[in-house]
Amino acid sequence: MIKLTRIDDRLLHGQVAFTWTPAVSADCLIVANDKASKDEFLKMTLNLAKPASAKLLIKSIADTVTFLKDPRSQPLKILIIVNSVKDAAALADEVNEIQSVNFGGLRAREGAKAISKAIAVTDEDISVIKEMLAKGLELEVRQVPTDKKVLIDTLI
Repeated sequence: MIKLTRIDDRLLHGQVAFTWTPAVSADCLIVANDKASKDEFLKMTLNLAKPASAKLLIKSIADTVTFLKDPRSQPLKILIIVNSVKDAAALADEVNEIQSVNFGGLRAREGAKAISKAIAVTDEDISVIKEMLAKGLELEVRQVPTDKKVLIDTLI
């Protein structure tokens, strides 16, 4: 069961490990990222940030879809972390269980404009966000679980 799908350009870090994981009672974290799935040093670093209470899987986007569609994943309480709007959309397109996406952190970068204190999006991101909204997905902004949920369409 997917408990949370989160966009965070830092992937797995203290905020995710020690606030989101217990808040959603996740016992399995999936870093869904094509680059991370092939980078042994990054995998080792991400494993260091993982909470002891949860299993960590680092998979490509395609392998994450396959895993989430496998009935054997259903008993797990899964927190999915991606680092881009595009990757979140790709997962949501393939995995019907994803009905909501949390925007937790997208730092300023070339061509991006800030829409909240922790979220900066490009024109391409906004286009993908609008497509996701048109499909009926809930897209909300919260850095930590105790923050008030803000719907992204009120910010773009």
